[in-house]
Amino acid sequence: MADVNFSRLAAEKDRQAESGAETPDTSLFDLVELLFFAYRDFISDPDAILNEYDFGRAHHRVLHFVNRNPGLSVAELLDILKITKQSLGRVLKQLVDEGFVYQQEGPSDRRQRLLFPTDRGRALALRLASPQFARFATAIAATSEADADATRRFLMAMVNPRERDKVAALLKGNQGSRQND
Repeated sequence: MADVNFSRLAAEKDRQAESGAETPDTSLFDLVELLFFAYRDFISDPDAILNEYDFGRAHHRVLHFVNRNPGLSVAELLDILKITKQSLGRVLKQLVDEGFVYQQEGPSDRRQRLLFPTDRGRALALRLASPQFARFATAIAATSEADADATRRFLMAMVNPRERDKVAALLKGNQGSRQND
């Protein structure tokens, strides 16, 4: 029986070597799964709210970043979300048509479209974020502020290294607007 197990392990190792894959540390599977479950629960409350408007997660993301960065250009939003212009166009049109976002020409380039939340858009963005704030507050209360700081560092380390400076600048730019939320 031991020979069979060794044979099976050797065959698996050969397959992995041929494919270039390595057996990951099983604790990494746990982290991946925890991230899936955390994201599932983190987004569940906003999903229920979005359903009331027949909106999806793309609407949530657009509204979030427009609310946090009033005057954001369409090009900047495309860069943040990493979606196609066509995908953004459908979502943005619906948010504009239903009075959650408005567009304004750029001051020096009339072709540039700057995005701003309406009062209705700000209210919905806050309503969507409130249960997420509560989840974070509960998690921090169950751990510590030091754990929250470690989590911030961990999440930033998960961001593509080429994007970290942009993300850090975006977060830093939002520090003033955090006091208004």
